[in-house]
Amino acid sequence: MKWQHVQQNWTAFYEAIVEKWPEIDEADLDEIDGDQRAFVAHLAEMTGQEPAEIREELREWLAGEIPSDVVMDPAHDNHSIALSSKYVGEGEDEYSDDARFGDDDDYPDDGDD
Repeated sequence: MKWQHVQQNWTAFYEAIVEKWPEIDEADLDEIDGDQRAFVAHLAEMTGQEPAEIREELREWLAGEIPSDVVMDPAHDNHSIALSSKYVGEGEDEYSDDARFGDDDDYPDDGDD
């Protein structure tokens, strides 16, 4: 993931950030408000590590997966839906209800139950 994802969904990342860096609390995160430089400087000050070390930790953390609670955050989810429009046929709305495609319960019983 990129810092841009973190910055755009800043509050949704609070839990994942505190899990990685337990020294920081939500009040600090509110104040930092997604500013990467401020985040690195604050962590360096709190942990006594060099900013270069924090940046390396941050690079490693960003190489991981986006936490599921962030993926499910409405802002991120709506962005993902909008990006999916390139896979939706012309004239279709990517935000429309897909109920017309049916449900697994509508399939005939194949006797495996």
